[in-house]
Amino acid sequence: MGNGRSTLSATGIIKSVKVSKYQSIKVSECQSVKVSDTLTLISGVVMDFIEFLNYGFVQRAIIAGSFTAVLCSTLGMFLVLRRLSLIGDGLAHVTFGSVAVGLLLKVYPVYASIPIVLLSGYGIMKLMEKARVYGDAAIGIVSAAGIASGVLIASVAGGFNIDLFSYLFGNILAISKEEVLLSATLSLVVIVIIMLFYHELLSVTFDEDLAMVSGIKTKTVNTILILLTAITVVLAMRVVGIMLVSALLILPAVSAFQVAKGFKSAIAFSSIFSVLSVLTGIFVSFSWNLPTGATIVMLNIAIFMSMLFLKTFFAKRA
Repeated sequence: MGNGRSTLSATGIIKSVKVSKYQSIKVSECQSVKVSDTLTLISGVVMDFIEFLNYGFVQRAIIAGSFTAVLCSTLGMFLVLRRLSLIGDGLAHVTFGSVAVGLLLKVYPVYASIPIVLLSGYGIMKLMEKARVYGDAAIGIVSAAGIASGVLIASVAGGFNIDLFSYLFGNILAISKEEVLLSATLSLVVIVIIMLFYHELLSVTFDEDLAMVSGIKTKTVNTILILLTAITVVLAMRVVGIMLVSALLILPAVSAFQVAKGFKSAIAFSSIFSVLSVLTGIFVSFSWNLPTGATIVMLNIAIFMSMLFLKTFFAKRA
């Protein structure tokens, strides 16, 4: 009896060992299958991305989008801190009217928009100074004039509603070589001006009264800031569209403020977030056949929500 029991127990042990070995083999096979599937998926995405970069229109979109993203994110830092965030939205509405003027006169809309939007930005400054109108009211007046004139011109002229629609919501994948060159050139000019007047802009941004007492010509600095914003809005309308320009000025800046420790680091974070959203938005919109401008803005919103969550999470742990 003792030998029989020992034989049965030995047989059970052997069976359990075989089962455990079989299960471990199955688990390892499943894990290897999962790893191979993951590697296949990653390699497929990489190959798609490499093929995606071979298209000429994609390369143009990436170059123009990156320059515009850095420009918007840098300038947006000053606008958000000055509480002039909505000036981008106001000047974008003026851009709607200027694009309609360009299409009516059969002039390239960007060339028509630059002088008109610059004059509108200067008009906002004069309304604030001479008419004793607060900034938001001055922006509202110029914005209303721009959008109303655009609607009137479009309704009277007719025949270019499709072209106007492409400027309203952006079409960076259709950008031309001339637009890339113009975008890169103007972006570099604006960034150089920001670097030259960096300390003046920074002083006026944080304490305008102290800057004035220190001998800084605050009116000149404010005018430079608004005129640079006007040029930026014109360049950004091809990236995200007239209706969404203000988002590209505001969202990267407010996202950076959630995680940055200083102003320069905030500019760096803002630029990274902006460029990342533009590049990812171009790839995602092309792959899934989505509107590029709206995709870029939604990615910026996702980045902002993520940074806000991280800030709240680490604040609770501290």
